Amino acid sequence: QVQLVESGGGLVQAGGSLRLSCAASGRTFSNYAMGWFRQAPGKEREFVAAIRWSGSNVAYADSVKGRFTISRDNAKNTVYLQMSSLNAEDTAVYYCAGGSSGIYYEPRRYEYWGQGTQVTVSS
Repeated sequence: QVQLVESGGGLVQAGGSLRLSCAASGRTFSNYAMGWFRQAPGKEREFVAAIRWSGSNVAYADSVKGRFTISRDNAKNTVYLQMSSLNAEDTAVYYCAGGSSGIYYEPRRYEYWGQGTQVTVSS
């Protein structure tokens, strides 16, 4: 059984930083891309960032480019999202996604999902 478990969310002041982690178990994701999505209340789930597991190709949403950094530790089967210069618009539930054959922006392209972790930025 494949599991993705996110951690690292919380409450942070505007301008602050957080690092999210996504630990994958039950399967080796070495051939797949991993991504982060987020969903704010009343809004659709949106792409944040993605990374190919076996390479250095990454992609970011324009809204987070230059502020967020996605990375991975293959030995730990874990993907990270370092978030800095956070603002109120970044408040959302952040989801880890895996099992995609490449870097895609659409949620439907990812087969596995974590339960989500709440990030709240106070202004």
